[in-house]
Amino acid sequence: MIVDCAVYTGGKRRPGELRLDDALESCRMDDTFVWIGLHEPTQAEFDAVATEFQLHPLAVEDAIKAHQRSKLERYGDCVFLVFKTARYDDAAEAIEFSEIQLFAGERFVITVRHGAASALTPVRQQLERDPDRLALGPIAVVHAILDRVVDDYLPVLDGLDNDIAEIEIQVFSPDRNNPAERIYKLKRQVLELFRNVEPLIEPLDRLHTGWHPFGAAGVDLGPYFRDIHDHLRREVARIEVQRELLSEVLTVNLAHISMRQNEDMRRISGWVAIAAVPTMLAGLWGMNFRHMPELNEPWGYPLALGIMATVSLSLFYWLRKRRWI
Repeated sequence: MIVDCAVYTGGKRRPGELRLDDALESCRMDDTFVWIGLHEPTQAEFDAVATEFQLHPLAVEDAIKAHQRSKLERYGDCVFLVFKTARYDDAAEAIEFSEIQLFAGERFVITVRHGAASALTPVRQQLERDPDRLALGPIAVVHAILDRVVDDYLPVLDGLDNDIAEIEIQVFSPDRNNPAERIYKLKRQVLELFRNVEPLIEPLDRLHTGWHPFGAAGVDLGPYFRDIHDHLRREVARIEVQRELLSEVLTVNLAHISMRQNEDMRRISGWVAIAAVPTMLAGLWGMNFRHMPELNEPWGYPLALGIMATVSLSLFYWLRKRRWI
């Protein structure tokens, strides 16, 4: 689906609707470019765009298939950029990943979005409110989109931090529930986030060193991409810290479970020892000896029961003092 198709001259959007067939012709003027936004286009829709702007067949194949690793490739005067977007579902404790493919040349920007995360309409609206920035051309659009995508990683990291903090509290709580499954699932989400975010570092590194065939005359765009590159580096480092924390929490949880099991075994052993005392004495007095006290003396049975109770209570207090029961 074609979400929007507009021509910008001097940083300002031309009024009226623009047909796809007229897009390339409309941007032949100086200081003019066209920005086409597509969301999960059909084969026919994207073929029309690819034919109009003579996009490279290999890049077109990648854009249709989606599910690509983040990368930056150059086909003549056109740059093809792929990167992942992310959104965190706190209730399900799951990260939803989407994908954006971006074609940029001297006179055009084409964005192909797959999935719901990181809609680009707010980016377009923000740029249209800043004509000076938009007048820099397609490179300004590339920068704005990447800046938005990298900023959208922050809420995901914050959501993961909150869940990790909850898990740490749960591990050391007196509750007997085992959070191992939750820890493992969250660790898988962090790993998937790292796999989708970390590959974007290399494309940003190329962009901030000027590895592209277009730009604004007299304007050094390197610092702008370097700023995004630095933000992404910090976020990747934060993801790595979260991976380490979850690994440590999982180890601590297993150790905590082992300690609980040892405590349970000590309690069971303590009660078994207490129960063994009257069992042993009852077995002794139950033997059919001829001169047992309970057979000849009236105080025999009370004495036997008293000894059992005394020894059992003494053993109980001794074990309680050592926190075995």
